[in-house]
Amino acid sequence: MRTPHVVVVMGVAGTGKTTIGPLLAARLGVPYAEGDDFHPQANIAKMSAGTPLDDNDRWPWLDAIGAWAHERAGLGGVVSSSALKRSYRDRLRAAAPDVVFVHLTGDRALIEDRMVHRQGHFMPTALLDSQFATLQPLQPDETGVAVDVSGTPEEITARALAALDGLDQTASQTS
Repeated sequence: MRTPHVVVVMGVAGTGKTTIGPLLAARLGVPYAEGDDFHPQANIAKMSAGTPLDDNDRWPWLDAIGAWAHERAGLGGVVSSSALKRSYRDRLRAAAPDVVFVHLTGDRALIEDRMVHRQGHFMPTALLDSQFATLQPLQPDETGVAVDVSGTPEEITARALAALDGLDQTASQTS
């Protein structure tokens, strides 16, 4: 990438945001922030109990992620956030207008299988259906790319880098 973007790695639970985010940040030479670390304890307790968050739960979390992204503007960074709804992404863009989204996408069965086998995460597989029901994919007017999560973490990261580079090339040709 030619410019130091702040990249938000987004997607439903189990797509690999916490795996791909740090790999992407390392390849870009920028810091990584784990979106889950921005959740207040009440949100983690709610999700751990199998209760989906509502928008009122999410606003302070999104504001904290947006503040981090704003601080990294012009410097670059990678942060994970499910950012499932357009309104959530709009909130992040309000704080940090130049964020770029990498939407990790994949087959529900693959994602559920990965969730079943991961260790030490508070999000139960029971909430996966609510995540897919909430998901509003990136729209054409949103700066971002969709990246399939099949394959190894290294393959997924390489696809994300190539897609981001393609965004940069398109942006430089139109400016």
